[in-house]
Amino acid sequence: MTDTGHKFNPDSTVIYQITVQGYLDERRADWFDGMAIEPQVDAEGMSVTRLTGEVVDQAALHGLLRKLYDLGLSLLSIKRI
Repeated sequence: MTDTGHKFNPDSTVIYQITVQGYLDERRADWFDGMAIEPQVDAEGMSVTRLTGEVVDQAALHGLLRKLYDLGLSLLSIKRI
């Protein structure tokens, strides 16, 4: 394994981009700690929603994913940016 020089700290603030299948209204941003919510239509014509924003730690990320699960939105991707 090659060391890229980046240290991973599970308790540091990171910007994530989370994509789910389904529609999530932008007015729900307060439910997701102020993350930007972008409803879109993918190449196949399916509704998807992209959430982008800072996540303070792994526990907060878990909480966001749990909320999406509770709303019945299927996780498509998580990207650390």
